[in-house]
Amino acid sequence: MHHDAKNISGNIVDVINGTIYPGTLRISAGAITDVTREKTDYDTYIIPGFIDSHIHIESSMLTPSEFARVAVVHGTVAVVSDPHEIANVLGVDGITYMIDDGAAVPMKFYFSAPSCVPATSFETSGAVLDAAAVEELLQLDEIRYLGEMMNYPGVIYGDPEVMKKIKAAQKYGKPIDGHAPGLTGDDLARYVGAGISTNHEALSVEEILEDIRAGMMVQIRKGSAANISDDCIPLLEKHYESFMFCSDDKHPDDLLRGYLNDMVRDAVARGIDVMRVLHIASVNPVLHYNLDVGLLRVGDPADFLIVQDLRDFTILTTYIGGVPVADSGKSLLQKRASRMVNNFTIGRKSTDDFALPANGGTINVIEAIDGQLTTSRLVEHPRVENGCAVTDVKRDILKITVVNRYRDASPAVGFIKNFGLKTGAIASSVAHDCHNIVAVGTNDRDLCRAVNRIIDQKGGICAISGDREEMLPLPVAGIMSNKDCATVAERYTTLDTMAKSMGSTLRAPFMTLSFMALPVIPKLKLTDQGLFNGETFQFIDLFNNRSS
Repeated sequence: MHHDAKNISGNIVDVINGTIYPGTLRISAGAITDVTREKTDYDTYIIPGFIDSHIHIESSMLTPSEFARVAVVHGTVAVVSDPHEIANVLGVDGITYMIDDGAAVPMKFYFSAPSCVPATSFETSGAVLDAAAVEELLQLDEIRYLGEMMNYPGVIYGDPEVMKKIKAAQKYGKPIDGHAPGLTGDDLARYVGAGISTNHEALSVEEILEDIRAGMMVQIRKGSAANISDDCIPLLEKHYESFMFCSDDKHPDDLLRGYLNDMVRDAVARGIDVMRVLHIASVNPVLHYNLDVGLLRVGDPADFLIVQDLRDFTILTTYIGGVPVADSGKSLLQKRASRMVNNFTIGRKSTDDFALPANGGTINVIEAIDGQLTTSRLVEHPRVENGCAVTDVKRDILKITVVNRYRDASPAVGFIKNFGLKTGAIASSVAHDCHNIVAVGTNDRDLCRAVNRIIDQKGGICAISGDREEMLPLPVAGIMSNKDCATVAERYTTLDTMAKSMGSTLRAPFMTLSFMALPVIPKLKLTDQGLFNGETFQFIDLFNNRSS
């Protein structure tokens, strides 16, 4: 008998067999060695821990070890994480950083080999992961799957480099994550036929059903940007074996408030059978990604939650490997110092770098849409001063810029509507997926000041208005903080509030800003190389000349 053997009793929720019975788990060396059934009911329940089936940890602006400290309080014992954000900055070194930092805490991290670094050839990233690099990553035990295949045209049309990555995942028996908004019919059949097994981007009930019929696992999102819709409820009840929960992107202020426990509670409150909900939250990700996370069976790792009831799911204690990691709403994990890694090599810019000589005609303007990652394209007449096209605050046509952070180059400059700023500028080096600097401003001077603050700090988000300046430094790869979650959340909230006080009408100005340089999502975006039409997949000119 091991000296560390211990017993934990409660009403055991056996999700796999759909039964609940009073009993005691015997735990030794981190695993469940025996489960005994008893006669008397207990007043608490033992359930499997929750698993986030798809997240980019970097979106929390926290290091993996700090993310874990907060996540375990909400009952999350494992995350399936695609480190493509840091991979775009630092390549394989960035992924190794995530693995090492996550390994320092008990929460279980399962990383992907990112499949699309860079996402497109229309932007500058800090690294490129080709098929050979992806194959090397897939051989590592810590790498459980091929990261979301955003290049769905490449899959459908059999792009050789894309196919090599898919073949490598199949060779090592690892699943392939999808990203297929709006994909249906023959295109979907080809995508799934190539071996892609999940989708977290389904846009409608019809699409979800088609994904399920095609044999895909559907990941229901409740991140900081997207939510479960009511019409999904009957589907979850009927097709529970085809669903998983995920957050995709989770901001630090949201993470403090709650996590997958909210999704579980929400689903049960909407009338979905509790066993089915727990199947979605725990069992399906374990089976799909082949995770070594326990599901309360003899021989399993002792990963589980003790909850007050199966309605509110108030989490009393979170156990991972038989060790309590959170208790009564407090994390038992210690804050740890994280290594600093970065790739930020440019000098400061000058105000003149952002000037746009006007050359007649109209301009193509990006229209940001609140709560959406997609944008529209507007055609407007620019306001012209001293021969230059300038910001027009009255019409809310503001300047947007994307500045290459990997090498000195001229900033790309365009115009954007719907940010609503009346004064100052906001800037960020969180700009999916390449994480160049993106900024929106009401005048060139403040735009330049905001960009330079980010350059000085080698990463962060900031807001500048008059003599007021707020900054959240992100020194880890220019996308994550080395501070604790509460501090990061507070700074982030301050910045969000400031951007709104400067006139922004967006629910989450910095979240919206972070997607304005992502060309894989239509219609019009700005990358560090220029204005990009996501429908034709080509660059377009800012000016529509009269003469042409």
